[in-house]
Amino acid sequence: MFSRREFLTATVALAALTGSGLSGRWSRAAAQQALNEDALLGAPDFGNLTLLHVTDIHAQLKPVFFREPAVNIGIGEVAGLPPHVSGADFLKLYDIAPGSPDAYALTSEDFSALASRYGRMGGLDRIATIVRRARAERGDDNVLLLDGGDTWQGSYTANKTAGADMITAMNVIAPDAMTGHWEFTYGTERVEEAIAALPFPFLGSNIFDREWDEPAFEAWKMFERGGSKVAVIGQAFPYTPIANPSWLIPGWSFGIRDEQIAAHVEAARAAGADLVVLLSHNGFDVDRKLASRVDGIDIILTGHTHDALPEPVQVGNTLLIASGSNGKFLSRLDLDIADGRLKDFRYRLIPVFSDVITPDAEMAAVIDEVRAPYTDELQRVIGHTDGLLYRRGNFNGTWDDVICDALLAERDAEIALSPGFRWGTSVPAGSDITVEDLHTVCAMTYPEVYRNTMSGETLKAVLEDVADNLFNADPYYQQGGDMVRVGGLGYGIDPTKEIGSRISDMTILATQEPIEAGRDYVVAGWASVNEGTEGPAIWDLVESYLKGHPEISPSENRSVTVRG
Repeated sequence: MFSRREFLTATVALAALTGSGLSGRWSRAAAQQALNEDALLGAPDFGNLTLLHVTDIHAQLKPVFFREPAVNIGIGEVAGLPPHVSGADFLKLYDIAPGSPDAYALTSEDFSALASRYGRMGGLDRIATIVRRARAERGDDNVLLLDGGDTWQGSYTANKTAGADMITAMNVIAPDAMTGHWEFTYGTERVEEAIAALPFPFLGSNIFDREWDEPAFEAWKMFERGGSKVAVIGQAFPYTPIANPSWLIPGWSFGIRDEQIAAHVEAARAAGADLVVLLSHNGFDVDRKLASRVDGIDIILTGHTHDALPEPVQVGNTLLIASGSNGKFLSRLDLDIADGRLKDFRYRLIPVFSDVITPDAEMAAVIDEVRAPYTDELQRVIGHTDGLLYRRGNFNGTWDDVICDALLAERDAEIALSPGFRWGTSVPAGSDITVEDLHTVCAMTYPEVYRNTMSGETLKAVLEDVADNLFNADPYYQQGGDMVRVGGLGYGIDPTKEIGSRISDMTILATQEPIEAGRDYVVAGWASVNEGTEGPAIWDLVESYLKGHPEISPSENRSVTVRG
């Protein structure tokens, strides 16, 4: 149904520069000159409907650095399939030139060097420019903008305003609908208040009232765009009360509920839908399986797992679109819909290079306004790093190591456990660490640091449970983020085995002694889903640690050995 298409039209120009022997010596100016706004945003006049998709922005109003994962393991039938391809393998799979803009945007390869060449990505003011241009070129009545959720959480200002900063900014670009996940961690009262004030629908077909077992949110909505009827079904993260505290939203139940989706597809078709879109926060592998089980979905706009793919993945007659995270990308689908069905399409994953795309003036002013009360604190320097700080990946990143080191030192613990969240931006080598940088990896509503004892047996059970959430061969049982990060502890893991058999060789790193099942260990961690957890906020603890360790020299974490 589709063929591989060009991701960045500027790649040709950059390839010519490489051939001239300038590779590795381009200045930022040369890189920006090769890239230009028209090349990034220009699209052929094709079809009668343009679909735009953003997801997993995680409250990043300003341009950021964000390194894509170097390790993204797929299990079972999806092993080696996108999005479970990374680094040099990703470049080879998609025929991407090393050192090119798309290599920088889409992989971890040479990230530090390329970051100095191409700069930050994202920024809601740049996204606004892309959206306004598409609407101007195609006409408002021919464009549909959809937000996949994880929009209101993940920054200092979002935490301070309970997401109001993001809501104010997103209203400027006026999405036609959204769904959610981390939005729910603000609690029932705040979520209901915020959603009631939105000028567009919040769709959640899989969220039910626990008491009455009735839908808690609007499930789907029909839009008329480009002369066609487009049904958009919303799918919030199905395991929100498991991955996040259920006590924050006690009245709602979630779940995949693919039988409900099938019923909504049928209802939408009966109502005359020419196109059915699932606006999903399931995660890519869950959506891949769902597409094989539910007929009649034309397009799944997938989110949650932060994958960015330069072309769709096709399952039967369904296209899966993965639009990345942190505002780095916006997906554009130009669709030819006729005779009640999708006939053809053109797809572009647009990289939001902040030095190339002109900021939208109205959005830039709104961003400055909502950030103004916090500017001094956001910019306050609390440390410096000699190496790249990053989080994203199946196992410990260097940002995670800093957090774990802080937990060990500040709480006088033998072992540190830090959640495997996918959100969190990167800090290039040689940079100051600011309050804003710190909060992009820990801004949340249950940040308390705990200190208690766990037996060796319990520690293994925790690691096995998290590993099963990540590496279960059945995607419908993958209920969390990446692997829990560890400090002071080393272990081996074979993701291909069954629960109870994946984790081995658990060792206290300081002494190289094996973990004993019957012995208790002092453990520090944070972001417990248990109500009533007491302790300092994680950002205060890390800042305290940085006061005594202001110069960070991160290195690759080798405490986890991956087998199989």
